[in-house]
Amino acid sequence: MRLRLPLTGKSTKNGIMPLSQTHPKPDWLRIRPPGGENYSRIKLLLRQLSLHTVCEEAHCPNVAECWGGGTATVMLMGDTCTRACRFCHVKSGNPKGALDAEEPMKVAHAVNEWRLKYVVLTSVNRDDLPDGGADHFARTVEAIKKLNASIIVEVLVPDFNDDECAIGRLVSSGAEVLGHNIETIERLTPKVRDHRATYRQSLSVLRKFKELSGGVFTKSSIMVGLGENKEELGKVMDDLRSVGVDILTIGQYLRPSSWHLPVEEYLSPETFKELEAVGVAKGFQLVCSGPLVRSSYRAGEFFVEKMLSARHEK
Repeated sequence: MRLRLPLTGKSTKNGIMPLSQTHPKPDWLRIRPPGGENYSRIKLLLRQLSLHTVCEEAHCPNVAECWGGGTATVMLMGDTCTRACRFCHVKSGNPKGALDAEEPMKVAHAVNEWRLKYVVLTSVNRDDLPDGGADHFARTVEAIKKLNASIIVEVLVPDFNDDECAIGRLVSSGAEVLGHNIETIERLTPKVRDHRATYRQSLSVLRKFKELSGGVFTKSSIMVGLGENKEELGKVMDDLRSVGVDILTIGQYLRPSSWHLPVEEYLSPETFKELEAVGVAKGFQLVCSGPLVRSSYRAGEFFVEKMLSARHEK
């Protein structure tokens, strides 16, 4: 299958819209404001427990849909990241080792109170901690499982500087899905991500997930609209498959502020469907691709639940 993406971003053909940063977003990127009973309930509980979510910190466009449906992605270890990627709205700084030792149990109780079957845990980068926060992640997963072993836990983690001991500690936690985002193509990685987050390091982390876990589902994510071309997108998919990644999400990069990288292209919903078909053809078990899809987007939850149920029945 041929994926029709322009190489320059200067054509209006094939579902790509070139733009200046003052150009209005296309209709398919309109986002409804958050609200509703579940949204208010989850927000109140998060504030009472002093917990953070990536939904809020990263200004996720799906917060209304996910929170309205009773799902949230909990962000561990505070709201300050030790790295400064040029696409991300989470604030940067040095937490100087500060960590809430009670957070794992707080999160476990919150997840139980939400009556979730599936929860996603993510975090800021914590290069100020010796293990990057891997043990804190693992203890949170273990606390959730102790309260309710039937809850499926997906973790979306930093690279832990590719430390095998830290990654092994996370793998031992019992999480059913291990996620780490490669974010973009290799050529754009130095421009898009913090200099400590390299393309090859991310692939190495994902490879270790598979090797150390003995086959747990692994997941990654790509942003598009930053100036990549079709060959480069195909290559990053091949690279992810080469390290055994099972699940891929693809979404449109949206500029959080004028301080962040500009959007080069808006891809149409039809083009995202093409990308999904390419990914499926390359062997991913699930590809979730759309303008507002994000790495922790809930569309994959039921598919993963089904795969896990089928595996347990064997």
